[in-house]
Amino acid sequence: MPDDSGGPEYDVDFRENPDEYEIGHGEEGVFKVEPYKSELLPLWSYADEESAEDAAEAIYGRYEEYRENDDFPGMDMARKYLQMGYTRAMRYAKYPGGTKYGDDGEELEPEEWADEEKREAALVFEEHWERVREDERYRDAKERHRDQ
Repeated sequence: MPDDSGGPEYDVDFRENPDEYEIGHGEEGVFKVEPYKSELLPLWSYADEESAEDAAEAIYGRYEEYRENDDFPGMDMARKYLQMGYTRAMRYAKYPGGTKYGDDGEELEPEEWADEEKREAALVFEEHWERVREDERYRDAKERHRDQ
């Protein structure tokens, strides 16, 4: 995933201009695509299973709102936050302290399980992420968006 920490990249309200939204790869744009970043980031947490459950439910609830409003960029951004919850929590589950690379830049060997609590948090996000990916309305909206 590219470095998304540099602040806003887009001077676009993607709710008002959905045709300008690009799906991208994986979790691209989670820290830059507005207004969704401002709506979803405050909900996102993976500290433990309970906070992950609260976060995943809240983000999935937003997904359902976006879905009701035929807001594909919102639907996709909610999917990305659920995916990011899974990938970030799983990184901590497999690598002590979430450190995937050593000082020499080489990838460390993952552990099974370095942090069982983070693994449980990851599984919560994975369940919600899968619900979005399997949602026929999401898949149809994604296809229509790509065709535009």
